[in-house]
Amino acid sequence: MELLSLWWVWLSAALLLAIIEIVVPGFIFLGIAIGAALTSIIIALMPGLAFSTLMVIFGVLSLGAWLVLRSMFRAPNDQTRIIHEDIND
Repeated sequence: MELLSLWWVWLSAALLLAIIEIVVPGFIFLGIAIGAALTSIIIALMPGLAFSTLMVIFGVLSLGAWLVLRSMFRAPNDQTRIIHEDIND
């Protein structure tokens, strides 16, 4: 648990999650990566936070980042294009 109180561990986790997002797109891992990166900034500014506090901060920031990404990159009105006719006819 001591390792999770280091800022560079959270920044490394954010980088790893961002790389995973490139391989598996969908903005799921990107939101978690943003949460980890923001958590690393908070740990750098306020060292000595408890493990449970870090987990709450990470969870809230990840969920918030994921919701923002979802609202930004969602299709307008969630409309999908359905083609009922064959274009070759």
